[in-house]
Amino acid sequence: MDRKQEQDKGNSNMSGIDVALISPKVPKAVSPVSSAAAEGDTLRRPRGRPAGSKNKPKPPIIVTRDSANALKAHAMEVSSGCDVNESLLNFARRKQRGLYILNGTGCVTNVTLRQPGSAGAIVTLHGRFEILSLLGSILPPPAPPGITGLTIYLAGAQGQVVGGAVVGALIASGPLVIMAASFMHATFDRLPLEDDELAAAMQNQHYQNGRTHHLDILTCMQSHRTCS
Repeated sequence: MDRKQEQDKGNSNMSGIDVALISPKVPKAVSPVSSAAAEGDTLRRPRGRPAGSKNKPKPPIIVTRDSANALKAHAMEVSSGCDVNESLLNFARRKQRGLYILNGTGCVTNVTLRQPGSAGAIVTLHGRFEILSLLGSILPPPAPPGITGLTIYLAGAQGQVVGGAVVGALIASGPLVIMAASFMHATFDRLPLEDDELAAAMQNQHYQNGRTHHLDILTCMQSHRTCS
């Protein structure tokens, strides 16, 4: 009787315990992708540019400042009674720019010229003359002698034409307009060039042109000797 009561008591104790069964998680099987399917996706991928696409426009190149070596056009008006030659020299000195005189329109008085046809004779013309042509170059100091100068051709009241290099004052008679181009960094060279100078000049020209082919400098030097 006591043994049966103990068994019933044990069974009653076991009935009060919750038993939880925990089963291990099994990972889901991943189906492998066949190589044939991967190759099919690669082959189906479109190549090249999509239909309807265009090149994007490139932004414009904006130059914010002028190059120092760029030519500048000038229309210069010289007041009546002023010396044309002296006015151009002052402009070149203050601006530190060289001037290439293209032409001039107007009248001048009391012109002093050196005429090449008269063995370099100096001629002074009195009166009023109209400018037919005015050419020359004006460089700021320090400039080698003989670089700066003006050459002028004039028409007189009777239709006579006279010209030569201006060696004195050139006084404007009334408003006078001069067309000119200004520049900077003029390079002075003494000709003919020596062999070393010629080679350096040719090499410099090669790099400036941006070319990659070989320059036969010896051939250029030999041709230079033949010409000289």
